[in-house]
Amino acid sequence: MINKDVRALIESREFISVASCDLEGRPNAAPKFLLKVESDCIYLVDYIIGRTFRNLNVNPKVSLSFFDNNTLVGYQINGKVEIIDRGPEYLAILNDLQRREVDLSATRIIDGVIKGRPHKAYEAASSKQFIILKVEVEEIVQMQSSGTLRREKIR
Repeated sequence: MINKDVRALIESREFISVASCDLEGRPNAAPKFLLKVESDCIYLVDYIIGRTFRNLNVNPKVSLSFFDNNTLVGYQINGKVEIIDRGPEYLAILNDLQRREVDLSATRIIDGVIKGRPHKAYEAASSKQFIILKVEVEEIVQMQSSGTLRREKIR
């Protein structure tokens, strides 16, 4: 299970970088919208059905990465992806997605007003075509600024 500190750090993000690779070894890294974290799974939204989707169809392994600016600790989460693009689970997730999009839009508007800086786009609106990436976390790697690595197997 993802420990509470790492979970809180993940949940504080709107987007997480997802790295995937095809069978020929060509890498791809792209930001994905964070939907939710449950137990040892991270749900991401992929609005652009492109290289990440193609890679995951032949190689379902991914690596997520993000950084804690307060502690200067980096994290890598490795796992296996299940693509959810239809069915009961997909329909149930739609409510979570709509809520997250409203929250992100409201936060961007408030932030723009408080800081007096307009954003080019306030609304996070979903594309008509999107998929959910359900990442089953297998390993969490913590990277200290000193170069020390700590690996924790989840599965």
